Amino acid sequence: MASFPVSSSLTICVLFLVIGSTSAQLSTNFYYHSCPNLFSTVKSTVQSAISKEARMGASLLRLFFHDCFVNGCDGSVLLDDTSSFRGEKRAAPNFNSARGFEVVDNIKSAVERACPGVVSCADVLAIAARDSVEILGGPRWDVKLGRRDARTASQAAANNSIPPPTTNLNALISRFSAVGLSARDLVALSGSHTIGLARCTNFRARIYNETNNLDSSLARTRQSNCPSVSGSGDNNLAPLDLQTPTNFDNNYFKNLVNRRGLLHSDQQLFNGGSTDSAVRAYSNNPGSFASDFAAAMIKMGDIKPLTGSNGEIRKNCRRIN
Repeated sequence: MASFPVSSSLTICVLFLVIGSTSAQLSTNFYYHSCPNLFSTVKSTVQSAISKEARMGASLLRLFFHDCFVNGCDGSVLLDDTSSFRGEKRAAPNFNSARGFEVVDNIKSAVERACPGVVSCADVLAIAARDSVEILGGPRWDVKLGRRDARTASQAAANNSIPPPTTNLNALISRFSAVGLSARDLVALSGSHTIGLARCTNFRARIYNETNNLDSSLARTRQSNCPSVSGSGDNNLAPLDLQTPTNFDNNYFKNLVNRRGLLHSDQQLFNGGSTDSAVRAYSNNPGSFASDFAAAMIKMGDIKPLTGSNGEIRKNCRRIN
C-alpha cells in the first residue's frame, strides 16, 4: 500500500474532520453565558409535569431516544407535518404512542422567556430526558449541548431506524451499531424500560405465542387486560417493569433474568445470547447499570448533531422558523 508523507498537524486535522467535527463541538457549558438559568428552568418544568403524571418521565426519555435514532439528535421528532414533508410523529414507532409534546412546548416556552432565541429544541429534549431519569431516582450526568434544530423530518426514516418491539437480538445489535452504539450500550439503554408503560398491541404476540422464555404468571396477568384478538384493547396499557414502574432502578434486569420481560425485544437481551452476561451483571449491580446508562446516554446524545451554522434554533418546537 502506498504511503504519503503527511505532517502531524494535518493528520490531526484530518482525524478531527473524520471523527470529531460534530460531537466535539458539543460541550456541557455551551449556554453558560448565553442562558445561565437554563438547567433550573428546564428541571422545574419537568418536575411539575412528572408530579402530575409519573409516566411523563418515561415519555420524555423515549422522545429523546426516538429523536436521536432518526438522522441524529436534531429535534426532528418534535416537528408537525407540513405540506412539504411528512414528519416522524405519524411513523409506526410513534403514532398513538409518542407523547409529551405539550410538556416540551411548556419547557421551550419557559426557556424562551429566560433567554429568547438561544436554546435549541434538540437540547431542550436532551436536558429533559436527563432530568426525567434523575427525578425518578436514576443517575445524573452532565448533558453535552450545542445541538441545533433540523428544518425537516422524515416519516420513512423513523419507520426504518427505530427498532420495533418484535426485533430479535442480532437485529437490535445491528440497529444500535449503525448509530455507533455497542451491544453493551444496547443493554444499558434498554434499561430505560425500568419506567413507563407499553400498549397491548406491542406485547400481544409475546404473551400469547411465546412460552419458553416467558414466565407463565406474567403471561396470565397480562392476558387479563390484553385480548388475543387484534383490534381489541390495542391501546390497553401495562407497566414495562411490573415491580417499580415509576422508579428508575435495575429491576428491569432482574425481570429479564426471571423471564419477565414484557416486550419480545426486552427478553431477547436474556435468552441464551451474547448479552446475557451484561443483563445478569446489571441485575446484581445497580451502580454498574447507573454508570453505564449515563455513559451510554451521553454517547447517544452525540449521534449526528447539527452544529455551527447547520440547522436553526426553532422558536416553536413544532415548526421551523
